[in-house]
Amino acid sequence: MEKNVNILKPDPKYVQEIYRCLNCHPITATLLANRNLSCINDIKSFLSPSLKELRDPDTIIDMAAAVNRIATAILAKEKILIFGDYDVDGITSTVLLYEFLKMTGARVSFYIPHRIEEGYSLKPEHSRKIFNAAGDLRLIITVDCGSNSHEAIAEARKSGIDVIITDHHLVTGPLPDALAIVNPKREDCLSGLSHLAGVGVVFYLIISLRKYLRKKNFWQHHHEPNLKQMCDLVALGTIADLVPLRDENRVLVKAGLEIMKSGKRLGLKSLAKVSGFFKHVLDSEDIAFRIAPRLNAAGRIEHAESAAKLLMSDREDMAIELARFLNELNIQRQGLEQNTFQEICKHLHHHPALLDNKALVLSSPDWHEGILGIVASRLAEKFFKPTVLIAVREGFGKGSCRSIPGFDLFPGLCRCSMYLEDFGGHSKAAGLKISEADIDLFKKAFDDAVGEDLQKGRISPQVTVDYELSFDDISELLIDEIESLKPFGCENTEPLFLARNIVVSNPKIVGQNHRRMILSQTGGHTQKKIKAIHFNVDTSMEIEGFLKCVIFRLRWNHWNGKKTAQILIEEIR
Repeated sequence: MEKNVNILKPDPKYVQEIYRCLNCHPITATLLANRNLSCINDIKSFLSPSLKELRDPDTIIDMAAAVNRIATAILAKEKILIFGDYDVDGITSTVLLYEFLKMTGARVSFYIPHRIEEGYSLKPEHSRKIFNAAGDLRLIITVDCGSNSHEAIAEARKSGIDVIITDHHLVTGPLPDALAIVNPKREDCLSGLSHLAGVGVVFYLIISLRKYLRKKNFWQHHHEPNLKQMCDLVALGTIADLVPLRDENRVLVKAGLEIMKSGKRLGLKSLAKVSGFFKHVLDSEDIAFRIAPRLNAAGRIEHAESAAKLLMSDREDMAIELARFLNELNIQRQGLEQNTFQEICKHLHHHPALLDNKALVLSSPDWHEGILGIVASRLAEKFFKPTVLIAVREGFGKGSCRSIPGFDLFPGLCRCSMYLEDFGGHSKAAGLKISEADIDLFKKAFDDAVGEDLQKGRISPQVTVDYELSFDDISELLIDEIESLKPFGCENTEPLFLARNIVVSNPKIVGQNHRRMILSQTGGHTQKKIKAIHFNVDTSMEIEGFLKCVIFRLRWNHWNGKKTAQILIEEIR
């Protein structure tokens, strides 16, 4: 489906002000104006993010109650259990809190549920079967989950176990009866930190806890942790969870990527090594597309505990062994994902009437639920429809939902809640549980909800371009200044350019389905030629000669100690 092109046109006066104040490339001034930064001071903070800019963690509601209770457990040597989620955000949250509490000498352990056998978040059976068996357990701290676990928390309290929730997911209905609920997405939380990932919330918790223990002179007898050195975990979880890379998230990710350069965390170093990825300095794209999928593969195919153990590993031989295991799981995951995607596309080809619906809601008893979220994302992008895929087992289905721009998934699911056993998530991604008998009713209700919202917005697929670029304007300074806008991610996407009247020469297929070529532009003064690459192309379609326009990203290509300008093609028209 070809997308409409939307070229951003920021206020020329603001662009000129940025150019004058920063003395930057004029195109960079346009790119900064496109970042939705309201003033020059915001732009300067954006370009030089600092940990000093982090807002006070104590502004998050229930933070004081959580810190007081955890400090009491540390000092009294009470047994503490961290209950985490099985995705990268949950895994890094678990490891971050576990490592910090270990440094305090706390009696702490962690538990991550099995995605398929146990499902998401704290459940009553955990309280009855697992936590009661722990004997003298007195405190459970959830990370990246728990905000809607009413029954489980009630069960824990019956057993004399306090529960502290740390989370960043939307809360449906009344709050559970936990000792503290540290979730900046609570309606009564005025911290302004609702954009944090689960691991970001945990980082704020340990900032506040470290400060509280300092006031109690605790660190006179214990080594006080350097929290900046733990930002690698925060960056990893934040990037993987696709939260906006702005404000505190940008600060934390920038700091974390700097820490990763040291290579001190053996797990990350080993995972990069066994996957054949030898780049010395990781960036947000490397984390999102190389590291995070391998860590996520543990929870999708087997058990996320192996990913947590990899990140905690302090032995090189163990780290390499675990990294190889995760790499193999990721290969399995890729195979399952591709087979399921192709199966669904084939089904839609033979049943084209399904594409007349506003949403895609499909179910099967043969699908592996661990990979449905990825497949749903690919289908939503391919067909530009909110997509729900449901794996059915023994009369119940577990589904993964992915949305498109213009449709807020969570309220949409709320309107269909009468047909759902359980659900939760965000505006773009969610999960659900449903009785098999209600799937058809849910399909109709969800399709109606999507239709109502999309009719209001009248949206269509589009690609947003930052700037229409002449090859004459490409320079070392421009590419260097584009690099200064990193880390890229959600709400700070890598700049996208459009160039018209392009001549293609020397096209060549490399790898299985990538095309290298040389591009030049007619009508330019310099007749500049630039190397380009287009990934995952249809190799049966030949490209040579004249193109109406090319949509692309502009980067340095580093090779053998040298760097040259390179175009990464997104679309050819």
